[in-house]
Amino acid sequence: MSADNFKTNIYEYLETLPKYTFLRLFQKPATCLAIFRLLPAIGRQIVMSLLYVETPISTQDLQYWVNREGQRKLKEALLKLSRLRILEQNDNLLIMNETFRLEFTNALTGGGTQQSFGLPCATPDKHSVDIGFLDQYATQQWEAILHYMVGTSLTKKPSGGVLNLLERSKLMQISATDSHLQITNKGFQFLLQDVNTQVWAFLLQYLDMAEVLQMDLVEVLNFLFQLGSSELGENYSVEPLTQTQQQMLEDLRDYGIVYQRKRGSRRYYPTRLATTLTSGNAAVAGSNKAVQHKDHGSQAVGAVGKLDTEEEEEQGFVILETNYRVYAYTDSPLQIAVLNLFVQLQSRFGNMVAGVITRESVRNALIKGITADQIISYLQSHAHPQMRKRIPILPLTVVDQIRLWEMERNRLKASPAYLYHEFNVQNDFDAAERHARDIGVLLWSNPKKRSMVITQAGHESVKGYVKRRLQSNSNR
Repeated sequence: MSADNFKTNIYEYLETLPKYTFLRLFQKPATCLAIFRLLPAIGRQIVMSLLYVETPISTQDLQYWVNREGQRKLKEALLKLSRLRILEQNDNLLIMNETFRLEFTNALTGGGTQQSFGLPCATPDKHSVDIGFLDQYATQQWEAILHYMVGTSLTKKPSGGVLNLLERSKLMQISATDSHLQITNKGFQFLLQDVNTQVWAFLLQYLDMAEVLQMDLVEVLNFLFQLGSSELGENYSVEPLTQTQQQMLEDLRDYGIVYQRKRGSRRYYPTRLATTLTSGNAAVAGSNKAVQHKDHGSQAVGAVGKLDTEEEEEQGFVILETNYRVYAYTDSPLQIAVLNLFVQLQSRFGNMVAGVITRESVRNALIKGITADQIISYLQSHAHPQMRKRIPILPLTVVDQIRLWEMERNRLKASPAYLYHEFNVQNDFDAAERHARDIGVLLWSNPKKRSMVITQAGHESVKGYVKRRLQSNSNR
């Protein structure tokens, strides 16, 4: 998501950190392993090739490792390795950061004495839970947040910490009419992402709040990377955790990333939302649970509605007709609520909802900050397999009309500008107007009233010109 520089990628966040922060992060083997897994394939290959090479290598020698077609990817990988402080360049020589080399080697070989991968509890849990329970808990907690964002009340209201994060991240904002939180343009973009991207987007906002919460940023990152390397179904002790990390547990419970039977429990269970943080796999397939309609017969097949270990291709479930009718083969309350943001739903069946896209329904979505492109993107990404057989996938008449409805609200666009008026001499006005037109900053002028409007960017230039002309006239 690019709106308002809203980051959903942990790499984008890491590259903004100073060198000192990386030196602290690299002291944990689990963090080194997690950062390594975030690298592109050629970047991982470079790290593994240089891991046991303690002498510097020239950039020219490195270029011989790839063919001509791979030079661009090599350049991009080296740039990422440099920004993540893994490789340091001195003139034309590259050397691996020694702290990263040592701790990453420990992560691969099991060396070192630090328990950066967590400390499994030595005693059995009297109230042990299985993976199925953890999956259900994670889905329930995470979907409670998504349901609240789209305005459904099927689940309990999220905690105050979650609501604060939703507002601070601008995923939701206070409505001007009823003082309740409502979804924003950025929030709708958030809903369009896969669950793993959503979780990281949420956690990156949490990282931005770390200083406000008086939490050590390095300890927060180390704990998140530790969770990403933990084993699903294993219970870990809270004893090795720092005070900051123990404080994080309460928040991560609200997000469904970890499970604790009660506050103050001496053990915790990472859920699949945690263990997939650095794997790149989708964590929750059930968040977009849909029912795939068969071409023949009246039966329907339900897609996976739970946490799954394998990355699955999401099945499309939306049919859009040229008469603006929408048929969605889904029984997911979350997906129905998302559709209700821009579709006027008219009927609901066991495995399907039907409605119509109207000027009013699109207008209501636009008022919430949802754009026409986002609506079109959602319909296209969730299109039924039968619709995907056509080119274009969506009816152009409907697509064009949605954009036209958006343009109706954008007839006027406000932009900051400066008004120049009350010129004493017509020649002074004409000269200033001519100067503004020549440099391309004139928005409007009325020579009879000796008034004109200048863009904000051109104000300093025109103001300086007018002053110089007035001074020149006074010196004559």
